[in-house]
Amino acid sequence: MSVTRSWQDCCGISVLTLAAVLLAITGAEAQRGGRGRGAQEDLPPANPGGPIYHAPTPVMDISGAWWTESYSPKIQIIGGGDLPYNDKGKAEYARNIAALKTGSLKDEARHLCVPDGLPRMLGNPYPFQIIQTPGQIAIVYELNHVIRIIPMDKSLPSAHELEVAPYYSGHSVAHWEGDTLVIQSAGFNDKTFLDATGAPHSDALTTVERVRKQNDTTLEDVITVNDAEMFTRPWSARFVYDLHPEVRIEDYVCGEKHRDISKVKGVVVPR
Repeated sequence: MSVTRSWQDCCGISVLTLAAVLLAITGAEAQRGGRGRGAQEDLPPANPGGPIYHAPTPVMDISGAWWTESYSPKIQIIGGGDLPYNDKGKAEYARNIAALKTGSLKDEARHLCVPDGLPRMLGNPYPFQIIQTPGQIAIVYELNHVIRIIPMDKSLPSAHELEVAPYYSGHSVAHWEGDTLVIQSAGFNDKTFLDATGAPHSDALTTVERVRKQNDTTLEDVITVNDAEMFTRPWSARFVYDLHPEVRIEDYVCGEKHRDISKVKGVVVPR
């Protein structure tokens, strides 16, 4: 007697019958949308082997060309006042201001066209474009050709990776919380200023941005900065942008004549 025959006699069911039952269960589950325990309703299936991505709803669609409403060379923090530097930060800031005046320190973002870093780049007076694609968001800044690639399906790199490979713009990842895109960034180098006045930071800098549409044509980015080596407490700044569907990002050549930004409130055009 075969093993299959003995199993049928014992359990009273054939292999073919069992297969039919399983097929029926699978079909019923498919008709219900596959919504078993822990399943997410009303979402299309993920791309097998690819990034987790679902087309953004209208409030999550932040793609397009955006342009700041106003510009300030000195970063304006929420609540007003000066940046809350500790003694080390105050001393370094004073040295930077003096050295920039004498020319012994160069603003490399304007001298060599390196990235502005955060949060300075958020307040620059040139337009930028947000591109939403499966698994990531890309922010393309016209100024200095800076591109931020922000994964939506990954965690921040390990502390070791952040330490050995610091970036001007840091390493960033993001996720949605309702209608708000939350961008976490760490792993910065200390070669950038926080604004155009020479405000310093250390490589311990971390930031969290909360980006959301206030309406169909207005976007805000509230960034919270934490750097215990330089500041007595975390602090935040808010940036607001208008949608400009007519604008196309242009080429940018450091130090040469470029797009007219005189219409941006706060911009002083050299005479």
